[in-house]
Amino acid sequence: MLAKHKWLDAVALAIYAFMYLPILILIVFSFEQSKLAVRWTGFTLDWYQVLFHDASLASALTNSLEVGIISVACAGVMGTMAAVGLSRLQFFGKGVYRGLLFLPIIIPEVATAVSALMLFVSIGLSLSLATVIVSHIVFCIAYVTLTVIGRLEGLDPSLEEAAQDLGAPPVQAFMKVTLPLLWPGIIAGCLLAFVLSLDDFVITQFTAGVGSTTLPLRIYSLVKFGVSPEINALSTLMIIVTVGISLLAERIRLASADAVEV
Repeated sequence: MLAKHKWLDAVALAIYAFMYLPILILIVFSFEQSKLAVRWTGFTLDWYQVLFHDASLASALTNSLEVGIISVACAGVMGTMAAVGLSRLQFFGKGVYRGLLFLPIIIPEVATAVSALMLFVSIGLSLSLATVIVSHIVFCIAYVTLTVIGRLEGLDPSLEEAAQDLGAPPVQAFMKVTLPLLWPGIIAGCLLAFVLSLDDFVITQFTAGVGSTTLPLRIYSLVKFGVSPEINALSTLMIIVTVGISLLAERIRLASADAVEV
């Protein structure tokens, strides 16, 4: 039995090494002195300084933040409303509607991108940052809704009913009782959606127009000329930000789940 556990540990270690060793190498070579970034020659922070003086990267970062913030804001409102409707109401075709709402998570991203592009072309809408935002809202809603539904299922419906018994109208009972309890789930879902929007490449590539280059698109254009320590430094910063936001979202989700159980 002990030998079997050692074999499983070795397989798990090999899988983790296969997954995360390239990321670790990328982070290490972001501090490489040589521009070739092929072998280690010395430590430097120059490539991080170059990033903060690159106007094109600053513009791409601004576009990514604009897309992410607007998309998540819209998806947060619509996703929360959809989650409440799916959890509280019974109506014809509820199962179909629920399946369609989560479809962006299931189908390949390239299919979503092509569909969005065909829609914009068919209605004569020019590709721009606005089309990117609309496309991102579509898949952000699914993640926000899924997170908020999980939060709703852990709430006691008698809390809102008690508020109504005490004279509060249904809308006021929802705003004063249910919504504050939903905030941790909403925030966690929005943070997760923001990370996915910030990292998205495929959908953005199909729906972005001239002057609407986001950070992933800018990185891809730089990689065409070879991988440099500058790209490694930028990728390292993106990894830190996305991992940090993901951990924060998970911590909020777990804390809210513990609060509901208590």
